[in-house]
Amino acid sequence: MQITTQDKFADYDIIETLGLAKGNTIRARHVGKDILAGLRTLVGGEITEYTKMLAESREQALDRMIDDAKSKGANGIVCARFTTSAVMQGSAELLAYGTAVKLNKR
Repeated sequence: MQITTQDKFADYDIIETLGLAKGNTIRARHVGKDILAGLRTLVGGEITEYTKMLAESREQALDRMIDDAKSKGANGIVCARFTTSAVMQGSAELLAYGTAVKLNKR
């Protein structure tokens, strides 16, 4: 699966646009990790517990977007984006979306 944040590929032609491809995940914070993160804010530095959680969330949302695009018959995604939003206190949604397309190598 070819994926880009641009609206086209340099080496491929878009031969068909198949529509929106999306994938999301909602993650809740873990109380134990919140305590560690709270302590880390006292001394500064990266909050690795949240960095790891967000990286895993991005990968899962990306994988689900790819699966959605494949189910439409796509072999590429253009204009790929990520967004996040709070769902409720202590949890957030991470959404990956883009346009599913069929590509042909030039």
